[in-house]
Amino acid sequence: MTLDARSLVGTHDILLVTLDTLRYDVAQQALERGATPGFAALLKDGWERRHTPGSFTYSAHHAFFAGFLPTPARPGDHPRLFAAAFDGSVTTTEHTCVLDAADLPTGLANRGYHTICIGGVGFFDKRTPLGSVLPAMFRESHWSTDLGVTHPRSTENQVALAIRRVDAVPGDQRVLLFVNVSALHQPNCIFSGGTTDSPETMAAALAYVDRHIPRLIAHMRRRAPLLCILTSDHGTAYGEDGHTGHRRAHPVVWDVPYAELVL
Repeated sequence: MTLDARSLVGTHDILLVTLDTLRYDVAQQALERGATPGFAALLKDGWERRHTPGSFTYSAHHAFFAGFLPTPARPGDHPRLFAAAFDGSVTTTEHTCVLDAADLPTGLANRGYHTICIGGVGFFDKRTPLGSVLPAMFRESHWSTDLGVTHPRSTENQVALAIRRVDAVPGDQRVLLFVNVSALHQPNCIFSGGTTDSPETMAAALAYVDRHIPRLIAHMRRRAPLLCILTSDHGTAYGEDGHTGHRRAHPVVWDVPYAELVL
């Protein structure tokens, strides 16, 4: 069923969570074996397999913030939830929220939303010019090493900060909250006591994330009606067909888990 994002903007808070580097196969298998009960309670039909528009964090998020979220992994022109105004778009429909801005955070801010970015991986590290590009789209942005890829409590730190910042916004103002979850990114072996990343260590990191992201969703639901988008930005290879890492064209990189919920 196609969500009518146009009718939701203005009445619903929006939560966009990117589970950075999470592979579709790892996410779905973890859900099926009961390792992620928090996500399972939200995703009655499991994760949807989609194709990412970018094979690494920077390119994928640029696309996301322009309205190009991961595309359903089946043929056809698939309507988009959001779009920047652009002539000739065949995936912009009467249900699409079209924003007169180059990026969604700016467009939603123009509609009265307070926009918050809780960074995670290095492309949100504002100590560098490159790491400042994506956060600069938001009215408010945060990054620290406590939220980053090497911290063993990164997700709970991100969730605690996100809740504090959302609670600081007046209750009658709508919020766009974006969280880039860093725990799945290498070195995800820190969540299982190993020294080498693998699908198994990614699954262990996901089980850790599952204990905290649903708590953030529950908090947001108590604040206002919520449009929640959960997705990975890209996957990563652990030796499949000789490939390691991402920024390459391989199914384990292009196939990502996705869910959109109105709560």
